Amino acid sequence: MCGIVGYVGPDEALPIVLEGLRRLEYRGYDSAGVAVLDGDLTVVKRAGKLSELVTALDEDGHPGGTVAMGHTRWATHGAPTHRNAHPHLDCSGTVAVIHNGIIENFQQLRARLEKEGHTLASETDTELVAHLIEERLRDGGSLVEAVRATVRELEGAYSLVVMSSEEPGLLIGVKVASPLVVGVGAGESILASDIPAVLGRTTTVIPVDEGRIVEVRAGGATFSDFDGAVVHPDSIEVDWDTARAEKGGFDTFMLKEIHEQPSAIRDTLVGRVDELRRLALDDLRISDDVLREVNKVFVVACGTAYHSGLVAKYAIEHWTRLPVEIDIASEFRYRDPVLGPDTLTLAVSQSGETIDTLEAARHARRQSSPLLAVTNTVGSSLAREADGVIYMHAGPEIGVAATKTFATQMVSQYILAMYLAQVRGSMFPEEIAEVLTRMAELPAQVERAIALDAQVQELARRFQDSRDWLFIGRHTGYPAALEGALKLKEISYVHAEGYPAGELKHGPIALVEDGVPVVAVATTCHVYPKMLSNIQEVRARGAEVIAVATEGDEQIRGVAQHVLEVPETPELLSPVVVTVPLQLLAYHVARLRGSDVDQPRNLAKSVTVE
Repeated sequence: MCGIVGYVGPDEALPIVLEGLRRLEYRGYDSAGVAVLDGDLTVVKRAGKLSELVTALDEDGHPGGTVAMGHTRWATHGAPTHRNAHPHLDCSGTVAVIHNGIIENFQQLRARLEKEGHTLASETDTELVAHLIEERLRDGGSLVEAVRATVRELEGAYSLVVMSSEEPGLLIGVKVASPLVVGVGAGESILASDIPAVLGRTTTVIPVDEGRIVEVRAGGATFSDFDGAVVHPDSIEVDWDTARAEKGGFDTFMLKEIHEQPSAIRDTLVGRVDELRRLALDDLRISDDVLREVNKVFVVACGTAYHSGLVAKYAIEHWTRLPVEIDIASEFRYRDPVLGPDTLTLAVSQSGETIDTLEAARHARRQSSPLLAVTNTVGSSLAREADGVIYMHAGPEIGVAATKTFATQMVSQYILAMYLAQVRGSMFPEEIAEVLTRMAELPAQVERAIALDAQVQELARRFQDSRDWLFIGRHTGYPAALEGALKLKEISYVHAEGYPAGELKHGPIALVEDGVPVVAVATTCHVYPKMLSNIQEVRARGAEVIAVATEGDEQIRGVAQHVLEVPETPELLSPVVVTVPLQLLAYHVARLRGSDVDQPRNLAKSVTVE
C-alpha cells in the first residue's frame, strides 16, 4: 500500500522524489514525508495528502541534496498523524527509515528498545527499525552490515529503505514480501515500490527478489541475500510511456481506464496464437504433460480478481470438464485445501503483490501444486513465485477501482481455459478457433457498451440518492452482478449487494420495497427465462428494475422499467461486455454524490498487508 521512492544521482533529489510519489498516489495513503541528505539529514513530513507536504516544504525551504527518499503512508500501527508519518529517525538523527508492510514482532522489539534507553517518538513499527540499525552501527561496521543484522530480527512482510548521513550517496533497500524495484538511469538510480515512480527517469527496471538487500548508488545497484552473497538479477525494459500514467484528457483516471478497455483487451489477445493457429503461451513454463495430469483446478484471488475467477470457473469447467474450486485468497490456506501435484492452482492479482493471494500461492507451492499466475505486472512477486505466468497487458491502472484489469483478467483466464482444453483434447481445434474469433470481437462490443454512457448518466441522476441497491444475475451474470455491486459500494459509499437471482426468495427479497433499484443482468443465456421470473418477483414488490439486456430483446421491456442494451455475446464471454455499463453506473453515481472515484476512502490499489 505505502508508496516508496528514493533517488541517488547528479540532480537535485527532492523534485524527483516528489514526482515519484505523485505517480504512486493511486496506491492510497494518509500521510507523506521526505528525507533529504545534503551534509545533514533533513526530514519533513505531514499527515494528509502530498499537497500538505509540499506546502510545508514551500514554507520551510526545499533542502538541496542529490540523495533523498520519500514515502506515502497507509496507517497500520499508529494513527495517520505528523508524528507517525515516515521517514523515521534513530536517536542520533543520522539514520532514516521508510517502510511498507508490517513488522509482526514489533511489540517485543519496542519493549526491548525502550528498556535499553531508546527514545521512541512515534507509535509505528517502522521507527523500531531505525533504532535497531543504530544499535548495530554502534558495534562498528558498515550501514549495509547493520541493516543485514537488523532484518534477521524482524518478523513480518515488508520492504525497507534506509539512508544515513554517515554514508552519503547510498540508499539500502530490503525486500521481504512487499514490492520493491530499482530504476537504472544514466548516472542515477531510483528505488521505488512500484514501476510508475521511475518512469519519468528511466525504463530500465530491476525487480528486487524476495529475501534480498540492494545497495543503490548513482552508478548502479548491488544485490545480495541476507547472508551477504552477491546475486545478479535480470533487468526488464518497461514499454509504458509516461503519458499512459496520466489522465489523457479525461476528468478521472477511472473514466480513462473504462474507455481503455477495448485497447487493453486487444493487447491481451495479441501474440497468443502461433503460425499453426494453435494457442501458444510463452510464459506458461509448465509442461503440457503436467497439465494433462491435472484433475482439479483451484482459483485464488481477492476482490475484483475473485469475481474474474468465478467467470473462469464457468469457462474452465465447460471447456475442459475439469472441476474448479474458487477461493477467496485470504481464506484459502486456513481451510486446509487438498492440494498436490495433480491440482493446478491459478492465482490472480492485478499488481502481483496482493499479500493474501501471494500467501495462498506460496501455500499451494508448498503442497507441490503447479502454480500459474495471472497478473498485470512483469517482475512482480507473484510472477516470480509462480511456475508460469499469463500477463494481462492492460498497462498501468491508476484508479483504485479495477476496471480494465477486470476485463483483461477474464480474457486472460479464457485463454488459459482454452489452452488447457487444447492440451487435454477436450475441444476440437475448430471449436477453439471459433471462440478466439468471438473473443476478437470483444473490443468492438465493449466500445458499443461504453457508448451507453449518456443513458447511464440519466439513470445515475434518477437513483443517486438511493441508499440500498440489489444486483442480480444467473450463471455468468452472477459474477457480473457481484462486480457491479462492488464497484458501486467502493466508490459511491452506498449499500449494494450482488446475489444469484435464484437466491432472492431465500432472504434478500425481504429488502425489496417501493423504489429500491434492482440491477438485473439479463442478457441472452440458457437461464434467461429464469431471470425473467426473478425480475417479475422484485417488480411485484415495488422495485425499479434496471436490466442489462441483449440488443433487440423486446421481451425484457415488458418486465423492466429501464433497459441498457449491450451487443449479443457468447454466454461465457458476456461478463466482459455487461460489466461496462455497471462500471459507468457506479462511476456516475459516485461523481454525482461528490466522491473521489480515483482514490475512494479507506481503500488502496494494492493490498500488501494481511
